Amino acid sequence: MKILLTGATGFIGQALVGELILKNFDISIAVRKKTHLFSDKVKQFIVGDFVSNPDFLDSLSEVDCLVHLAGRAHLVNNTEAFDSSEYKKINTELTLSLAKQAMVSGTKRFIFLSSIGVNGNQTDKPFVETDKPNPQDPYSLSKYEAEEGLIKLAKNSDLEVVIIRPPLVYGNGAPGNFGRLARWGSSKFLLPLPFGAVHNARSFIAIENLVSFIITCISHTKAANEVFLISDEKSISTTHLLKNIAKAFNKKVFLIPVPSGLIFFLARILGREKDAARLLSSLIIDSSKARELLGWEQVVTMNEQLNKIKQNETSL
Repeated sequence: MKILLTGATGFIGQALVGELILKNFDISIAVRKKTHLFSDKVKQFIVGDFVSNPDFLDSLSEVDCLVHLAGRAHLVNNTEAFDSSEYKKINTELTLSLAKQAMVSGTKRFIFLSSIGVNGNQTDKPFVETDKPNPQDPYSLSKYEAEEGLIKLAKNSDLEVVIIRPPLVYGNGAPGNFGRLARWGSSKFLLPLPFGAVHNARSFIAIENLVSFIITCISHTKAANEVFLISDEKSISTTHLLKNIAKAFNKKVFLIPVPSGLIFFLARILGREKDAARLLSSLIIDSSKARELLGWEQVVTMNEQLNKIKQNETSL
């Protein structure tokens, strides 16, 4: 099969390209500018700035499956902000323009990496695919609007659409909050943290599991025109996540048992309420559809992925 990727130079994209090479797929990537991250086995199409709604038709020639990973990232840093129109321009408008060009080119399947934020930002019970969407921020709303547009296009064409909504993805080189946690775990001395009494439950997905699932969706006939919520099998509390990271790095960690209510109160005063919510609230995903419909199983446990992060960090 001939595969075209966008977002190939990102955290998820690099991992996916590496695995596709191992599995002998015919891979090409659409990029803003030439990259030296990959071998000559990966053909590059320079399409320019994605904001300018570029022409992808040359890169889409004879492509069987387009995996669209590129997007305006969800910010976790309070020091900067994007206007909602910036998310819409990349995450919604670019996605739909690309899908329309794929239709013209005769591409069979379009895989779109969305976000669990389309379902919402916290749960009382596990999220499932049939839940009513409830995006709570401009990033998640832009992903949801892209999903809606893709579903309409698929209904009126031969293009097969697959939508994947993952939670936080972790692994070697992960950006954002998990990257900060990995750096914390690899530091010489672990600073005490006030998360010793957090009794939430959150779903995550290891990068190797997400890559495995995307590859399953590339060719599985039953993936066509489906939405999937995908995560590791087990959810985990923030307290246990920190303990697992410390254990992977063979470090001792002191987690102070501060009540979650007090942390929320202090975070609100400091203007970091959203950050506190990500650490303290629950967000659980039910991935049974992916397992039952496609027969997919995770390829790595959290502890195994954390140990690989540790091996990578200590080798640098």
